[in-house]
Amino acid sequence: MVEDNTKEFKSLRKAIGKQADLKSLAETCVAFANAQGGELIIGIENESGVPPPNQTINIQDINDVVKKLRSLTDGVGLVNPEILNHESGGELAVIKILPSTRTIATTSSGKVLIRISDNCYPVGSEELTDLAADKSAFQWEIIATQKIHFNQIDSQNIELFLTDIRKSEKVSDFIKTKEADEILSFYQMLTSDGYLTNLGVLWLGTPSQRARLSYPLTVQYIVYNEREEKIRKKEWHYHLHNPRELLLEIEKEAVELTYSSEMPDGLFRKTIRQYPKEVVRELLINAIAHKKYTISGDIFIEVYPDRMTITNPGNFPIGITKNNILHERHRRNPHLIQTLSDLKLMEAEGSGYDLVYEMLMRDAKPLPEIHNEFTKVAVTIFSNSINVEQISILDYIDKHFQLTRKEYITLGIIATEKRILSTQLAIKLQLTQEDKMKSWLGRLVEIGVIVTAGTKKATEYMLNPELFAKAKLDLKPNLITIEPYKLEALIVEDIKYNGKSKMKDIQNRLKEIPEHRIQKTVYQMVDKQILTVEGAKRNRTYSLFQK
Repeated sequence: MVEDNTKEFKSLRKAIGKQADLKSLAETCVAFANAQGGELIIGIENESGVPPPNQTINIQDINDVVKKLRSLTDGVGLVNPEILNHESGGELAVIKILPSTRTIATTSSGKVLIRISDNCYPVGSEELTDLAADKSAFQWEIIATQKIHFNQIDSQNIELFLTDIRKSEKVSDFIKTKEADEILSFYQMLTSDGYLTNLGVLWLGTPSQRARLSYPLTVQYIVYNEREEKIRKKEWHYHLHNPRELLLEIEKEAVELTYSSEMPDGLFRKTIRQYPKEVVRELLINAIAHKKYTISGDIFIEVYPDRMTITNPGNFPIGITKNNILHERHRRNPHLIQTLSDLKLMEAEGSGYDLVYEMLMRDAKPLPEIHNEFTKVAVTIFSNSINVEQISILDYIDKHFQLTRKEYITLGIIATEKRILSTQLAIKLQLTQEDKMKSWLGRLVEIGVIVTAGTKKATEYMLNPELFAKAKLDLKPNLITIEPYKLEALIVEDIKYNGKSKMKDIQNRLKEIPEHRIQKTVYQMVDKQILTVEGAKRNRTYSLFQK
């Protein structure tokens, strides 16, 4: 077992005895209630996720803990605890926390928290409005508003769904062997009394039943020319399709997203799609899965000659930003996402942005641009590759090394930038701490794909020139990867021919080299007495040291 957005491990000493910290447990309960619920698993003493052998827990002690937690929280539903026997021989206590469907859960002292990934975060006053708006969005799937009974559902729709589920390798045999109504209940499409939930209507309902959802799933596909004039438009407004059928229908109609370009590849030509198929599907399914179904608005797919933008109604859930989307896994419609994942239509982890990043890197395309507003999220990807050389490099590495997804994303960024500081790489990878970069660099340095220069925060990463010299890829040299002593010589030559110069003048003349590298090298040359300085701040100039 591992901690995630629905599980939190706590030591038995945190719940019972002199070291008990019930206020901390209460905060965890509030965080779960304000998200999608979860389980407090008591009796785990270390990171192994396994209780000590022979550990026993008194149910009365845990009942007392639940009683105290109820007095320390407001708006939190706690289910009666269970004592479970673990295979290690020890016992665990599990307290289930229900999601708060209408109210914002708080501690008795007024604290508001929310569960994001495997951590609990406080909610600031400016985020309370977003949390209140998200309350109805989080619970939309499991509410039965139309009172459509299981017996009224089209049997063909049920059979198609059950067939797809039972064929899926991602679904356990335990689920596959259940009766039809039990499977639908498991995927939260049926309530306990046999009525279709909103999710059930969206997936199994008739067009007229889907139309009666407050804000049903509707899509517009628009193509623009070079002057950004509409030249083609297709709409899906008649509620004829469930999410799976709609996805396949869009992929069939969106021919502009299947165009390819040819690039030289030795004696042959390599065909590269303008928009990788996996990226298009992941972004489409993300728009459907993460749409806020409690506000009006269509999903827009807008295709321009050089880019595609997908916009869906609703902002990111609290805690998710464009700067952490690669790592966070906070879901707005968890049951819809579970269904799509089990049907192998989307990535299981949640957002799938790591897949998007990997596929774009493989084709040397820019990373997606993400814009998040209160009423919408827009994601833009670009059709053109950054350069042909990078594709040759990545193809060669792909044929000779087996890399993980994280390694490939990191390699793609380094190949794009040619040379990049560890601090800049951390920003590109959306890492808050550079020490987390180890898992993203993986074995790239060890197997000789990339090399480093400098230490600590001044560490720079670049492709290994020796590896590609052996590969005979016919790569053109550039100044971005120039070695420090050669850069010093280049700056000396530049000032020799151009005389006394400001920093900006030197940077403008050596445009191919990153400005920060030139600045750092010039400062070092002053320290070494290769250059002299005159003036201060804006009027500062550099000239060769006169011996």
